[in-house]
Amino acid sequence: MDRKWWVLLSIGIASFMAALDASVVNTILPVIRREFRCEVADVQWVVTVYPLATSVLLLSFGRLGDLWGHRPIYIAGFWLFVIGSALCGMSPGVATLVAFRGLQAIGAAMVFASSPALLTFHFPANQRGQALGMQATMTYLGLALGPALGGWLAETSTWRAVFYINVPIGVVAVAAGMFFIPATPRRNISERFDLFGAALFMAGMAALLLGLNQGHEWGWLSWQVLSLSAASAVLLAAFVAVEMRIASPMLDLSLFRRRVFSTSVTAAVLNYICMATLGFLMPFYLIQGRGLDMRQAGLLLTVQPLVMAVAAPISGTISDRIRSSLPSAVGMAILAVGTLLMSQIGEDAPLGWVAAAFCLTGLGTGIFISPNNSALMGSAPANRQGIAAGMLSMSRNVGMVLGFGLAGAVLTTLLAQGETYIEAVQWGLHVAIIAAVLGGLASLARPKQKDAAEL
Repeated sequence: MDRKWWVLLSIGIASFMAALDASVVNTILPVIRREFRCEVADVQWVVTVYPLATSVLLLSFGRLGDLWGHRPIYIAGFWLFVIGSALCGMSPGVATLVAFRGLQAIGAAMVFASSPALLTFHFPANQRGQALGMQATMTYLGLALGPALGGWLAETSTWRAVFYINVPIGVVAVAAGMFFIPATPRRNISERFDLFGAALFMAGMAALLLGLNQGHEWGWLSWQVLSLSAASAVLLAAFVAVEMRIASPMLDLSLFRRRVFSTSVTAAVLNYICMATLGFLMPFYLIQGRGLDMRQAGLLLTVQPLVMAVAAPISGTISDRIRSSLPSAVGMAILAVGTLLMSQIGEDAPLGWVAAAFCLTGLGTGIFISPNNSALMGSAPANRQGIAAGMLSMSRNVGMVLGFGLAGAVLTTLLAQGETYIEAVQWGLHVAIIAAVLGGLASLARPKQKDAAEL
């Protein structure tokens, strides 16, 4: 088998594990809270710290990959993820568990920031969409299996097994990466890492994402959220000012002058806003609104990522042969239709209709994601692949945090006004519909050429 496929297999396993770990922990939070006898707000940080830490660090690790080579960043990150998993399993209390989850997140950020760049380097342009689509399949399988696996392990063994299971699989996977993934050349030997810019960016993003993540808990007009928003605006404005003046910026802002890059990033953020809104609201519809038990709701929620896993590599392969804007726009249109259908489903709708709506939203995202990712990575020059990979992963995390924040704000506001769960969810889904429509328009705004890397 050609070595590039071994590279894909190695990275696919890493993507599967990182996605599995991101989704599995939600299921075991009640068990962890019971064992450690802590407050809900404390145990919630076991989940919250993971996307916050990865989002803050992605761009820095992508830039380091451009400077030092992506393979060492990927391998070191995978080892850190495995070590963090073992330490999470051994945690004596919730504070140490949160700290070790942060260590896991640092490793995951290193993996996420390097994986797309490694795939783009080792696969030719006419197979880039297929490779990124197959990586997306592994990610969606991890997201789909996480809740069920977490519940099963917690019931048959202990919640600690959720973390321990990463260790043997991770050791084998990282060994495969060390053996099968060749070193990538260092293309920016004369450039230096922008430490001051990285610090500004990390502080600004941390303030922004923390405010968005906790807005529905603290109140959107609370002094905490307003202070974090102001700090974020100042820090990120200072970051942009610094990046425009130095010779070796951490974020090459000239990339955003390339219409393929800027529209692909915009479409990705909007797609994940839509998906996060669905992911946040639909469990409320199924459990509180319809009275389903956790098992029934879990089965229905699994439909969407499974359809995404099937559609992503097919769409990626097709996008290698035609311009990427068409499948991206079609995918977002299907996602908008599926979300609109969900917003019309009432309390008496057959569960088959609910499953069909999940199929449509999964199909739309599966069709969208591979060509959009391929366009984004292909639009960046070889010496900026790490920055592009960091932006790709950060688009996902920022979109997810925005989606959760918006959905939470709509849900809590409408419930406080006396609306039922089903009515509140239906109104909240309009946020997802708007995001999907705007994402489709952003995809159509992409240049018409099949290969527009220079635009």
